[in-house]
Amino acid sequence: MLWEQWWAWVAGGFVLGVLEVLAPGYIFLGFAMGAVLVGVLLGFGALSGGSLPALLTIFAIASLVAWVALRRTMGVREGQVKLWDRDINDN
Repeated sequence: MLWEQWWAWVAGGFVLGVLEVLAPGYIFLGFAMGAVLVGVLLGFGALSGGSLPALLTIFAIASLVAWVALRRTMGVREGQVKLWDRDINDN
C-alpha cells in the first residue's frame, strides 16, 4: 500500500514544508518533520511491515516531539503586539 512506501512519507513531508513556507507559524513544520522521520525509518527498514495505525501513531508522536522542540528552540512569540499610548497626530 501507499502508506508503506518511504518516498510517499518523505514527499508528504516536503509538501508540508512548502505549506509552512507559504503560511509561516511553525504549524506545518512539526508535521513535516514527523512525516520525513517516518519516511526515513521506513526507508532504512526500521518500520518494515508496519500497519497504518502504527505508522500514524509514530507520525503523531514524532510530530509532537518536533513541535515541542521547535517551541523550545524558536521560543514563544510574546510581545508582538505594539500598544500605542499616543497618536502621531497628537501635538
